[in-house]
Amino acid sequence: MTQVLTKHEDIRLWAAARSGNPAMEDRATSLNAPLVLRILFDQQALNSGEAQYNDRPGGLDLVGWDEWFEEFDRLKYGLLVEDERPGVLDDYYEFVPRDGNQRD
Repeated sequence: MTQVLTKHEDIRLWAAARSGNPAMEDRATSLNAPLVLRILFDQQALNSGEAQYNDRPGGLDLVGWDEWFEEFDRLKYGLLVEDERPGVLDDYYEFVPRDGNQRD
């Protein structure tokens, strides 16, 4: 089962429980191209400044939650996550459009 999170504090808590950090992937080829949001977990976050993403221009940058949520809200995203299961901290997530039917 899944749920869609839209409240900033709920998203922060979900990410913190999984050692997640906010990041943006700059794929912009022009000034109007949107940034790509990501949540990086564990080793991904430590390696985000390195050149393991040479095949993509811009790479990943760790950012603060305020900057991340500004873009999240501007794009009108919700964060689709798996429901909590005892003993399991699944870090699967997907950005989905907010449609008013999500669970806050």
